Amino acid sequence: MLRHVTLLVSGYDAGLRFFVDGLGWTCLDDIDQGRKRWVTVAPPGGGTSLVLAVPGTESQQRALGGQTGDRVALFLETDDFEATQARITAAGGRFLEPPRDEAYGRVAQWCDPWGNRWDLLGPA
Repeated sequence: MLRHVTLLVSGYDAGLRFFVDGLGWTCLDDIDQGRKRWVTVAPPGGGTSLVLAVPGTESQQRALGGQTGDRVALFLETDDFEATQARITAAGGRFLEPPRDEAYGRVAQWCDPWGNRWDLLGPA
């Protein structure tokens, strides 16, 4: 089982505001470790959680928003495409294309506030 995926964000609190306050995800952990925090969030319904990480080196800072180049790194699945799309936009996400229908379902590419690329996936 893939338990966590690390995602660089500009700050722990900014990450929590976007994912928890904005998207309605659950904060699973927020543990102060002295020089950093262990912060994990998960979407409704569970699944793999994100470890929100703040860049600690110059190299990590350069990777903020581009951990996978210009590729989609994360795929968020929803039963209510339009409502989730509206929530992402209201929280500060930005859609890069209008939704389109593919054989596997409805899809649209979007960026979180740090520039990480996602696909929103809905039922066909």
